[in-house]
Amino acid sequence: MTRKQMQKILRRVSWYPPYLGAGIKIKSYDKDFTRFTVEMKLRWYNKNIYGTHFGGSLYAMSDPFFVFIILNYLGKEYVVWDKSAKIDFLKPGKGTVTSIFEISKEKLKSIKNEIDEIGKGTFFFKSEIKNEKDEVIAVTEKEIYVRKK
Repeated sequence: MTRKQMQKILRRVSWYPPYLGAGIKIKSYDKDFTRFTVEMKLRWYNKNIYGTHFGGSLYAMSDPFFVFIILNYLGKEYVVWDKSAKIDFLKPGKGTVTSIFEISKEKLKSIKNEIDEIGKGTFFFKSEIKNEKDEVIAVTEKEIYVRKK
């Protein structure tokens, strides 16, 4: 995937209704698209009945980024899908929450090598959602399925 194509996808993500409606924003990403920082401010429209972040919005923050990273690295010759997801809520989310999604180049090379050798595989990635005090309020785990086309 070219840099221009990836930037176009990221612009679309910013306008994706669940992201727009929840106030989820891509705060930053690196030039290789291997690291994304995503944030969500607490607003009247993304609060639950307790006045904290709605759990679905917290999960939505983590939804596409590991797939984006892997797909961008591997390219069009591969299929990359979410297979399963899990979120553990540890503390109520208040204020602005942030999550970083990153896969090292070494891990990406390892995934590519494994898929090129075996043909398909499943990989697990975790991310933490933190509050403004840098406390972990939730942990997400994504299971990503990858295969050659």
